[in-house]
Amino acid sequence: MSDDYVFDEETGEWLSPEDAAARRAKPAREVRDAVGNLLADGDSVVLVKDLKVKGTSQILRRGAVIRSIRLTDDDQEIDCRYEGIKGLVLRACFVKKR
Repeated sequence: MSDDYVFDEETGEWLSPEDAAARRAKPAREVRDAVGNLLADGDSVVLVKDLKVKGTSQILRRGAVIRSIRLTDDDQEIDCRYEGIKGLVLRACFVKKR
């Protein structure tokens, strides 16, 4: 094969440099809140519904502010922290951008 081609380990194919670059460029992830606003890492959000936290007796009340969210690989989930709760993952449909 020519030096112009690149081996793609995921598919096992030889690709041209242009095709390889196009496959590496991942589509932009769009995570939207309950009202359709685009969310990004570091945003602050407000809960739009009371939510029971699984595994605890704690309830997150409507209107609670969650600061500094992080987007996950799933387009509908955000990772965040809240007072005393580590590893909290919320669905984007239950929050509104502040």
